[in-house]
Amino acid sequence: MRIQIHHEIVQTFDPAAKGLIESLRLTPRSHEGQHVIEWRIDVEADCRLRRSEDAFGNQTDMFSLQGPVDTLRIVAEGVIETFDCAGVVRNSIERFPPELFLRDTQSTAPNAALRALGASAKGEGRIERLHALLVAVHERFEGVDAQSSGATSAAQALADGKGGARDLAHVFVAASRTMGVPARFVSGHYFDDGEATAQCHAWAEAYVEKIGWIGFDPVHCICPHESHVRIACGLDWLDAAPVRAASPGTIGETTSIRVRQPGQHQSASARTQSQQ
Repeated sequence: MRIQIHHEIVQTFDPAAKGLIESLRLTPRSHEGQHVIEWRIDVEADCRLRRSEDAFGNQTDMFSLQGPVDTLRIVAEGVIETFDCAGVVRNSIERFPPELFLRDTQSTAPNAALRALGASAKGEGRIERLHALLVAVHERFEGVDAQSSGATSAAQALADGKGGARDLAHVFVAASRTMGVPARFVSGHYFDDGEATAQCHAWAEAYVEKIGWIGFDPVHCICPHESHVRIACGLDWLDAAPVRAASPGTIGETTSIRVRQPGQHQSASARTQSQQ
């Protein structure tokens, strides 16, 4: 499937930021499941993007701005050719052994409920247990707001029983690790062919011996396929977040996000607020 994406991020600062330093993880990389045909990032400000790779092999772009900055618009867009590999991720950049992804973080720290969730996933082998966990996580949440910024941790999200794609991915990752299965967080986009809409999305990947990394999307209760565009991965959301910013002197920040197919007015939108 050929997917065109226009990902627009608008940040507003009140009061105006005295300065900004931002790190962007908005650029997909090619692997067996996707081929990047074209991609570009535009920042509507007088700055220079410095491209590099982070520890996990994600492409990152960094820039800094001198203030005052009251509004900043960032656009990432391009064309991706995707292929259905039944969720298996091959020929991606792997800098660490799978065992690194057994490490807990603040967002994925396990508690009794997460351990019980992992123990409830039964099956003859690791793949069967992971699919059982996928169903269990999907069924535990009353409703999913795909664009929600969500809870701060997997434990809190599981206790609440509701959240966004980020929350379900954190819960799956945390529960997988309690099973002794290396798991990681993935950020990207999901294109709904039936609705002809695209949205920011998140899912998980777990490691299975003799196969490798396999994706699991708890929101849709499927393994990622040609409708998924993989952008970045890490131990949790912080390692794969599309934008991470430092804005000295800023009290309040509002970020609006829109992802759409070119030619459409708007396919998905979200608004989150953070206090610094």
